Amino acid sequence: MADQSIVGKTGKPFKIPIEWSKVREFARAIKDPNPLYFDPELAKKECGGIPVPVTFLQTAAFWQDEQSSPGMGGFDLRRILHGEQEFELLRPIMVGDVLTGVARVANMFEKEGGRGGKMRFLVVETEYTNQKGEKAAIARSTLIETGQAVKAS
Repeated sequence: MADQSIVGKTGKPFKIPIEWSKVREFARAIKDPNPLYFDPELAKKECGGIPVPVTFLQTAAFWQDEQSSPGMGGFDLRRILHGEQEFELLRPIMVGDVLTGVARVANMFEKEGGRGGKMRFLVVETEYTNQKGEKAAIARSTLIETGQAVKAS
C-alpha cells in the first residue's frame, strides 16, 4: 500500500536565476529556432524581454539539492520511471527573473500492473514565484515505481 503520510511534504525553497545564456543553450538543445531566444532586440520589441521556452523549467533540477526535494516516498530507484511532466505557466517568465521553487508531494497512489505487479505513482508539484512574489508557474512530475521485475520465461 502506498504510504500516504508523505503527501503534502515540501522541500526547502530553491532559487533559479533566469539567464540569457542558459535560455539560448536550452533553446538550441531542444532545437527550437524561435528568434525570440536568440535576438534580444526582437524579443524586447515583441515581448518586452527574452522569454523562456515552455519546458525550460525542467532545468530546475540543476538548481535543486537534497534539501529542496520533498523525498521519494521510499521508491526503489532501480525500478523508477519518469511517467509524465506538465508545466502550467501562469505568467511570462523572462530573462532577468529570479524564481523561487518549492517542491511538494501532491499525491501518491497505486495501480495494479500487468505482468510486473503493483505500480506506485508519486506526483510532485513544484510551485514557482518570481522576484515580485507573483506565482509564475507550476510544474508537475509523475514518477512510477514498477512492481517486481518480471522473470524471463
